[in-house]
Amino acid sequence: MSAKAEHYDVIRKPIITEKATMASEANAVVFEVAIDANKPAIKEAVESLFGVKVKAVNTTITKGKTKRFKGILGRRKDVKKAYVTLEEGNTIDVTTGL
Repeated sequence: MSAKAEHYDVIRKPIITEKATMASEANAVVFEVAIDANKPAIKEAVESLFGVKVKAVNTTITKGKTKRFKGILGRRKDVKKAYVTLEEGNTIDVTTGL
């Protein structure tokens, strides 16, 4: 498997919410990442895919809620988010496709 394909396995998609937009004002971008991804792997993937310098990576795991689907009890998947803070002068436009 190529290195670029591995980076796409680590970073799933950008998260565009109100909180993520507030974070972008502080030079940070929010991504949904693989549940088993660690901070150095996330940093390497963002730096190689977007060509930017990463200052810090903070991660959080949101546990999936238990919901009813057509009367049957089901569970949403756990989601890991990475708040990637960029060095000064670096930006990522998440509104455009990769």
